[in-house]
Amino acid sequence: MWAPARRVCDVNPPAYSEHGLFVCFEGGDGAGKSTQSRLLRDWLVDRGRTVLLTFEPGDTEVGKELRRIVLDPATGHLSDRTEALLYIADKAEHVDHVVLPALARGEVVITDRYVDSTLAYQGAGRTLEVSEVEGVARWATADLRPHLTVVLDLAPEAGLGRFDGRDRIEGQSLEFHQRVRQGFLDLAAADPDHYAVLDAREPIEEIAAAIRARIEPLLEDR
Repeated sequence: MWAPARRVCDVNPPAYSEHGLFVCFEGGDGAGKSTQSRLLRDWLVDRGRTVLLTFEPGDTEVGKELRRIVLDPATGHLSDRTEALLYIADKAEHVDHVVLPALARGEVVITDRYVDSTLAYQGAGRTLEVSEVEGVARWATADLRPHLTVVLDLAPEAGLGRFDGRDRIEGQSLEFHQRVRQGFLDLAAADPDHYAVLDAREPIEEIAAAIRARIEPLLEDR
């Protein structure tokens, strides 16, 4: 079974922005990350917060092209290391040009996927050495960590069944997606103070309420 390797933060303290609030949604495909991201954004806006809703890969000009390469089935086979580096390049652009500027303005940044997706998919899923993948990913993102990562947990059999067509990653084997799911759970278990693991099978509004309950103390602290 895959287990989280020694992290960069074991050597250097992770970086949590002193400005704004950084929230990430993670989990397997079809778990409802986009839905919950939007619900959280709407709730925060109603409370008077300025919110940036973003996603990975693809929410920069460079990222759009990287997204096409890594997700288009027409791309065909990539070296596992090539795939990991492409995803990490997207994250470097995203952090520098989208996430950090918004945090500096004091905004709440909500991202659909971040570094944990690379550790789970390209690390655990592709069975690359997770510590090596993490080292590059943390360097590329200046080791910026979300104040809270929400993992929406769902068996891959259920999540993948929600798609009519599958992209290049969704089309991987069930075993691949099972390793990905365990990767997310292991990351969350290693740092419970910064993670919330929620059952994606629960009603949408119940999940949203649980997320709000975790977010409210963070808003008060900020």
